Amino acid sequence: MTDKPVAEMSFEDAMSALEGVVNRLEAGEVALEESIKLYERGAELKAHCQKKLAEAEEKVAQITLDGDGQPTGTTPVDPA
Repeated sequence: MTDKPVAEMSFEDAMSALEGVVNRLEAGEVALEESIKLYERGAELKAHCQKKLAEAEEKVAQITLDGDGQPTGTTPVDPA
């Protein structure tokens, strides 16, 4: 398990780390305390991935189309 802060991870890095957490938990070969830490890390990674996906969906929704249905640019997303 990497100690890199979740907030600094890309979506792909967070998904990979989450898969690693799930694999370790499913293997059932970790002690209870480590399982709890893994579960907490997994929950944090899942939330981060969901946030990154929501941000990406918002950016896609902001793409404007011309009369022919071709993308003409994007509208800046208001950061929340």
